[in-house]
Amino acid sequence: MVEIIAVLIIIGVIVIGILASPIIVKQRHNQIKRRPFPPLWTAIIENHLPIYLQLSPDERRRLLGHIQVFLAEKQFIGCAGLEVTLEMKVTIAAMACLLLLNERGKYFPKLHSILIYPSTYFVNETIDTGNYVVEERREARLGESWTQGQVILSWENVQKDTANWQDGHNVVLHEFAHQLDQEDGTANGVPILPLHADYPVWAQVMTAEYEKLCHDIPRKVKTVMDGYGTTNPAEFFAVATETFYEKPRQLQKHHPQLYEQLQRYYQLNPIHWTD
Repeated sequence: MVEIIAVLIIIGVIVIGILASPIIVKQRHNQIKRRPFPPLWTAIIENHLPIYLQLSPDERRRLLGHIQVFLAEKQFIGCAGLEVTLEMKVTIAAMACLLLLNERGKYFPKLHSILIYPSTYFVNETIDTGNYVVEERREARLGESWTQGQVILSWENVQKDTANWQDGHNVVLHEFAHQLDQEDGTANGVPILPLHADYPVWAQVMTAEYEKLCHDIPRKVKTVMDGYGTTNPAEFFAVATETFYEKPRQLQKHHPQLYEQLQRYYQLNPIHWTD
């Protein structure tokens, strides 16, 4: 009987711990957000995030709080001899946290480390070409998102993206959109949506838009989204996210249903930032 009681107590403690964990995490995040925001960080954001001053005061407040949590919880690692600077950390965090302005409450929970290369990097990739033939290729990469808890970025390309906002290309938005997609353990272009009822509409709209892009790109039809979105549904979601944040007016004009789905998911309207 004593052993049974002891087991029940242990189980009870575990259950309480599981239930209390989100509350504890939220309290910790709120404490971090209440810290004074360093003026140097603000200067970096104003210089490297072109739309920052177009955000509403409330959006800026939320963004700065998210940046503080992000920088407190994520590790930055320089690769190929790169020394990670405060400018790199704050710039990347600011763009990544634009995806969190809807107060989702989670800060890319599976992500632990951001690896930064000085410029485009190369990886060896093994590809099964069929008929039991395996081919090894060396590919250039600008960024990657791994389900094992890492995002890889080229700092040179991050800088290009900050200097060319509104061109629809943004490696940080792209790779962190993948992180949102991968939160449920799979990369399929379907992030965790607010309501169960949202999934059928999401699937219908995203499938139709993906197929349209796959139809238009080979035929050299001018499109708002980059052709890389035809790779697979996961890449389509990431490319659509880039376009949503950087070319919102064009996306809404030519793909209103897609825009509506992304607006509902991210719970914001980037068109307001272009006025």
